[in-house]
Amino acid sequence: MRPIDAFRYCPGCSRALPERDTEVLFIDCSFCGFRYYFNPAAAVAAFARRADGQVLMIRRAREPSIGRLAPPGGFVDPGETYEAAVRREFREEVGIEPSGLRYLCSQPNRYAYRNLVYPVLDLYFVARLDGPTGIVDSNEVSAVCWLTPCDVSPADLAFDSTRKAYEQFLDTL
Repeated sequence: MRPIDAFRYCPGCSRALPERDTEVLFIDCSFCGFRYYFNPAAAVAAFARRADGQVLMIRRAREPSIGRLAPPGGFVDPGETYEAAVRREFREEVGIEPSGLRYLCSQPNRYAYRNLVYPVLDLYFVARLDGPTGIVDSNEVSAVCWLTPCDVSPADLAFDSTRKAYEQFLDTL
């Protein structure tokens, strides 16, 4: 279900809202004038390599895409820059902070969570890692994998956005 369909009443005046067929305008109450635009959430991830050229991937420990490969990453917190979010997510998930962080690309995504499908804009980076990694948050990560970049199968990647970004990452090698 789209989030726009989950909200049937105006948060401003509690009146029933009419059916809507757009994902851009979230709420537009004709009675009280309350208007709220539903914009995509921001998420980040980074394809990080170590000196031997292998790339770090995690196996997701929960839905969506449980068991699939993904670079470490997650949602950006309020007041946080994209770069700070990447560093935080790496610390939280694999216990190390990436260095040499560079922007790669952005990709639109749809993230299914608790019966709603949220629009997300994923921002991807490339980075280096100089040190050991391990599972820090087993609720998020079931395995840490170091892989040769060309051996990563697109079918094993968690999201369409990740597959598209990974193609761009491979072009940088």
